[in-house]
Amino acid sequence: MLKKILLFLLAVLVIIQFFHPGRNRAEGSQPNNILKIHPVPAQVKTILDKACADCHSNNTVYPWYSKIQPVDWWLTNHINEGKDKLNFDEFENYNLRRQYHSLEDISKTVKENDMPLNSYTWIHADARLTEEEKNILISWADAIRTVMKGTYPADSLERKKR
Repeated sequence: MLKKILLFLLAVLVIIQFFHPGRNRAEGSQPNNILKIHPVPAQVKTILDKACADCHSNNTVYPWYSKIQPVDWWLTNHINEGKDKLNFDEFENYNLRRQYHSLEDISKTVKENDMPLNSYTWIHADARLTEEEKNILISWADAIRTVMKGTYPADSLERKKR
């Protein structure tokens, strides 16, 4: 009986290798990228590219193990969740309130060491942020929020109270 169960599981594992979700890859420049509406210094762009872009943009650099199921499904789900929360390539499409609070969330999650995720940095050691990189990223996000506060009416940036 155990042998039949193991053979069945092996068959299922082989069969699912033929089913892969679409890749998160967009060709060319992204017209709604955060770069189009907010200044992103080269230092900040480097940090975003190495620690954020795989899950928070329209272009993921996939590791070799993404070709193995069910890992690919897990990665795709993780990427989709990340893009739902924040997508730098769609930032211009966000309303002012969402832009403002996305920048606030960047500061908060980086300060609290919640981003990048540990599950990501285990494999992507280069994505671990130094204290200096964290401070650069936080200062950048806070500076944009300050400019937004001075440019737009407060009620366009505040979260709606329920």
